[in-house]
Amino acid sequence: MNKVHLLMMAGGLFSLKGMAQTDSSRQKETAADTVIVNSADTVIKSNENGGPEKNKDAPYRSRWKNKVSTNWFVVDLGFANYSDRTHYDSPEAQSFVHDPASSHPASAGDFSIKTGSYNFNLWLFMQRMNLYKRVINLKYGAGIELYKYYYKSGIRYIDGTDPYVERQPTAFKKNKFAFDYVTVPMMLNINPGQGHKNGGLNLSAGISVSYLYGARNKQKSDEFGKQKFSGDFNLERWKLAYVAELGLGPVRLYGSHAITPLHQYGVDQYPYAIGIRLSSW
Repeated sequence: MNKVHLLMMAGGLFSLKGMAQTDSSRQKETAADTVIVNSADTVIKSNENGGPEKNKDAPYRSRWKNKVSTNWFVVDLGFANYSDRTHYDSPEAQSFVHDPASSHPASAGDFSIKTGSYNFNLWLFMQRMNLYKRVINLKYGAGIELYKYYYKSGIRYIDGTDPYVERQPTAFKKNKFAFDYVTVPMMLNINPGQGHKNGGLNLSAGISVSYLYGARNKQKSDEFGKQKFSGDFNLERWKLAYVAELGLGPVRLYGSHAITPLHQYGVDQYPYAIGIRLSSW
């Protein structure tokens, strides 16, 4: 009987030892798979190879970062003018230009501008989104466009319920007409020279949408000194324009030509600009 009891006790000890080993191995596996923070919940689990699991959202963020590149504070400076499609013999054009001193009919010369007229743009950002192998991209941005026309003639914009232009008898030293827009361009970009160390050749073309947020007529003369007149001056609030950009190495050229006329009535003029763009791509 004593031998039987001894055998039963020995068997029980081996069983306990086996359970302890199994439990210990499970604890090791759990320790390998789990990291405990503040003795609370499991926050990180390992993968099959023993390393930490990757964040499932990381690949999407990485792909988006690789797909879109951003260029901050792009500057344009160029020559500004307008294409004039006005029929000056029409009653509408004649009634838009007032001349209290004479009955001389309105003409294109009333709106003739100097060569020094210019366009300045400041784009807060421009982004380029890869569509196909970084050769075909979508390019877009947001910023402001400023146009400055210096008139050769002595016209003055008169604001009110029925805006018009009036010829002044004074000889102006400076007669500037300025109008500003908030603009969003959208272009398709072709970039076949992306691997070139200087940027190679790239071309962008598309359309822009603008909203007029300010206009003013500044004049300077010996008779009246400096004068400034602000208002809407019969200008169209919304502007649509064709836009384009040509890059050749580090040099960037831009162009813009309005589809909508500058004025609501009276004259039919379409602003355009062409110049240099200071941009990293």
